Amino acid sequence: MKRATRIWLLAASAALLTGCAGVSMDEQRATVSRLAEGRTGGVAITATQLASSQGTQTDQRVTALLAAPLGADAAVEIALLNNPALQASLAGLQMAAAERVQAGTLPNPHFAFGRLVEGNLVEWERALGFNLFAVLTMPWRIQWQDGQLALAQLRTAQDVVRLAADTRKAWVQAVAAEQVARQTQTAMEAMQAAAELARRMTRVGNWSTYQQAREELALAEATAQLARARQAAFAARENLTRQMGLWGEQIGYTLPERLPDLPKAPEAATDIESMALRERLDVRAARDEAQFVADNLGFVKVTGVISGLDLGLVYNTNIDNAAGAQDIKKGWGLELPIPLFDWGGARNARAQGQYLQAVARVRDVAVRARSEVREAWHGYRTAWDLARQYRDTMVPLRKRMNDEVVLRYNGMLMSAWDLLADTRQQALTVARAIEAERDFWLADTDLKTALSGTSPGAMAQFKAAAGGAGAEPRGH
Repeated sequence: MKRATRIWLLAASAALLTGCAGVSMDEQRATVSRLAEGRTGGVAITATQLASSQGTQTDQRVTALLAAPLGADAAVEIALLNNPALQASLAGLQMAAAERVQAGTLPNPHFAFGRLVEGNLVEWERALGFNLFAVLTMPWRIQWQDGQLALAQLRTAQDVVRLAADTRKAWVQAVAAEQVARQTQTAMEAMQAAAELARRMTRVGNWSTYQQAREELALAEATAQLARARQAAFAARENLTRQMGLWGEQIGYTLPERLPDLPKAPEAATDIESMALRERLDVRAARDEAQFVADNLGFVKVTGVISGLDLGLVYNTNIDNAAGAQDIKKGWGLELPIPLFDWGGARNARAQGQYLQAVARVRDVAVRARSEVREAWHGYRTAWDLARQYRDTMVPLRKRMNDEVVLRYNGMLMSAWDLLADTRQQALTVARAIEAERDFWLADTDLKTALSGTSPGAMAQFKAAAGGAGAEPRGH
């Protein structure tokens, strides 16, 4: 009895100690900020920024950032402060932290009480039971939940990196779309002037109805193209607004007039595959998960045979009302399941399958990381070459041609039609140059994400943009 009493005192002491443990979200946010540090395009990440967005200090910071023309870094900071999806991801991290605390908490004891009557005999039964199996397996359960919490932290850090990259790309697309819409407006105005001139020449008999209809059709197509460009600009702005989690009066922010200048030289492809395998969070998460599953195999093999062990203290009082006597019985007991039918073979096979699955996932993530970083760098270099070609060759040549047309028009060597047509072509060339700059900054963000963050999405946006960059509208 004394030994059993000591066991219960130790269990009670451990319960008091583990009951003091709590879920510290400040610690979890600090860990996520450390994991995401250096992977968000130069925007500093702190635990305070990852705190709940419902706060006066956060609102004041967002308002201050929106007061000036919104830069890319400011947009990323607002998204990290204000994006509801990120807050949901952090709430999931809190759930994982709570499960870790629960794994280190002793199970509650259970108390049983009964009264049995047989004639003049009355028996009072009292039993206090405790799940001793849960105590013995607590170190393994804590180790497993430590691994699950670490994986949850890595997943949340990936969400932070992905949000920063998506917000930066949304900002690039929004600014570029507004620039393209303005250039499309210039081209449409030239088409309006051409159509008006055609109508006047038709009225005085210098042009045929067919020639006028051709110019009217070109104007209608230019008007439709302008509507599409304005819709694209609106959609891109709304995408940026969603990434930043803005609503109400906050959506009236101002964007810069143009994208940043291209860098003087592209980054070199030095050891990019090794860097991706070393730095990417998804690769690290896959490796850690495989290790955690491997460490759990031994625990599954043990618990596959012995899956429970209960310790109980019993104190029974028997009362004989006729004789006026009572008898007290006390002691302890163990309850252990007998592995008669289930020897844990299925559980062991399942655990082995989980391990093989985790190892295969490591290989899959590693292969994809290598491929994605190569693709990202190739897209980055191609986008830089195209943007430089437009900036240094095509736009200057188009401007020089326009200057020559203006000189010849002033010297009455070229017609107004030639001047209007060249103005349209110059505006379209500038629009294509803006799209090339947009593609470069999107590719730059994808490359940085693929190198140190997580999967950038296989460069889908760059492929879509590159596929339609060379298409000229009909009638232009």
